[in-house]
Amino acid sequence: MPSRRTVLAATAGVTAALALGSPAHASPPDDKKLRSLISRMTLEEKVGQLFVMRVYGHSATDPDQADIDANLKEIGVRTAAELIATYRVGGIIYFTWAHNTRDPHQIADLSNGIQRASLTRPRGLPMLIATDQEHGIVCRVGKPATLFPGAMAIGAGGSRRDARTLGRISGAELRAMGINQDYSPDADVNINPANPVIGVRSFGADPEAVAGLVAAEVAGYQSSSVAATSKHFPGHGDTAVDSHYGFPVITHSRELWETLDAVPFRAAVRAGIDSIMTAHIQFPALDDSGDPATLSHPILTGILRGELGYDGVVVTDSLGMEGVRTKYGDDRVPVLALKAGVDQLLNPPDLPVAWNAVLKAVQDGELTEARLDESILRILRLKAKLRLFQQPYVTDRGVDRTVGTRAHLAEADRIAERTTTLLVNEGHLLPLSRRSHKKVLVVGADPASPSGTTGPPTGVLAAALGELGFTATALSTGTAPSAATIAKAVAAAQDADAVVVATYNVTAGSAQQTLVQQLLATGKPVVAVAVRNPYDVAQLASVRACLATYSWTDVELRAAARVIAGRAAPRGRLPVPVQRADDPAQELYPIGYGLSY
Repeated sequence: MPSRRTVLAATAGVTAALALGSPAHASPPDDKKLRSLISRMTLEEKVGQLFVMRVYGHSATDPDQADIDANLKEIGVRTAAELIATYRVGGIIYFTWAHNTRDPHQIADLSNGIQRASLTRPRGLPMLIATDQEHGIVCRVGKPATLFPGAMAIGAGGSRRDARTLGRISGAELRAMGINQDYSPDADVNINPANPVIGVRSFGADPEAVAGLVAAEVAGYQSSSVAATSKHFPGHGDTAVDSHYGFPVITHSRELWETLDAVPFRAAVRAGIDSIMTAHIQFPALDDSGDPATLSHPILTGILRGELGYDGVVVTDSLGMEGVRTKYGDDRVPVLALKAGVDQLLNPPDLPVAWNAVLKAVQDGELTEARLDESILRILRLKAKLRLFQQPYVTDRGVDRTVGTRAHLAEADRIAERTTTLLVNEGHLLPLSRRSHKKVLVVGADPASPSGTTGPPTGVLAAALGELGFTATALSTGTAPSAATIAKAVAAAQDADAVVVATYNVTAGSAQQTLVQQLLATGKPVVAVAVRNPYDVAQLASVRACLATYSWTDVELRAAARVIAGRAAPRGRLPVPVQRADDPAQELYPIGYGLSY
């Protein structure tokens, strides 16, 4: 960790330029001082400030050789420090797969190294360091950091206080590790059960309920000096195409958009949201040009800036996603995004191409330097609001005092316990009795554990039931069990008093359906736990008990185990409707449905 002398030396230039008082009592610098900083930047520095880029490695200056090789191949630099020196980027995004997030102290060291690399450059500025810490199925920082239920689970709990607590605690832990911008919460209203990219990342299908939870989580994050980011504007909740791999089209009318998709974003703006992320979706009712919203001046400047009155930072979704690359080349996308009204260009697939394209657009007069200055001013306002000019660095002591504390972990367990939703309980099968159902077999899907949690789900459920006094055995059968695997599970069930089966996105005619049916045929009590989409229950017509957890992170699975064991009452209520499998026009369970003990 840097010494106080190093910190003061690195930040002296910008702090002096801003003429601020002592960091503890400094007010945010005014626009005049920020504009003075901008006036001294070179054009190349201005272009760099607009980019937020991935970089491989656990260290800013000394990553592993494989990460050096990946950086050279994809970016043409060896390290994060070289990336900053070459392109003067304004931000870095952390990913697990880029080996940025091994453990809290390493993350803090990486963040400090990134800040030092930028602040020690001529006219150096502090960095926005971002990640996708949505909780639930999308997280980049795993254990021992505190992991909370995901958005749809929070929607099932329905508590704005819980959403705010989640944001406050998660924000405090991120900030302790040097991460100061979080691409959360998801403000999409998920009304399409087949949505392949949003789903349980959304708080639900009721726009007013989603809006309240979005605003609460924003307040929580920003109370911990982390910039919250609502996404994906103008609304990604009714897509059947994954924008990572295709170009979704939203067919909502303008009127429907106003009463559905726009509601949570308006709430986020009212809550003072620091940044809003664009969607790589086509929305003809808002812009009939055929361009994705990320590149749409009518959507970003006309609607978001003009009608919603938003003047904070607008960040693109990743520019490496197919949804934004379908129509234009990688050299045109960043230029068109800036012309549309974007401020931050996130994770272009080829940074040299994107960076040089923006530089050339200014040199050729397609973009004015004044247009760049508008976005840079918003970015610097955010950096100032986050106190990055005074406090860019973090400490080991701050990590130890904040990240994954016993109090934070207990709060996550308490919140999770309010989210588990009981959908079916025929004959009062649940809660299971330790006397009559002592031996429990846990089978089912074991998708890759999200968020750096322990996993696999069957093992976590079995261990949790074991701690609650059952004799529990785990048998992973996967998301597409073979006939032999199903036969093995059926044989194992003969020796159990009850079976818990974890299901994952069950579809009509899937092998998971066959597994459940054959387990039911044994005559043993079968409890289904839908570990992702609550819609599974519609495909499991014969089960006598079914719970929804909305994710398979440890905290949600442990809460489900407590409900199964009767140590906690199920309190969650569906935040989305579940349609009948045989007639999707009919609701099987409405929003707000949920049983209890």
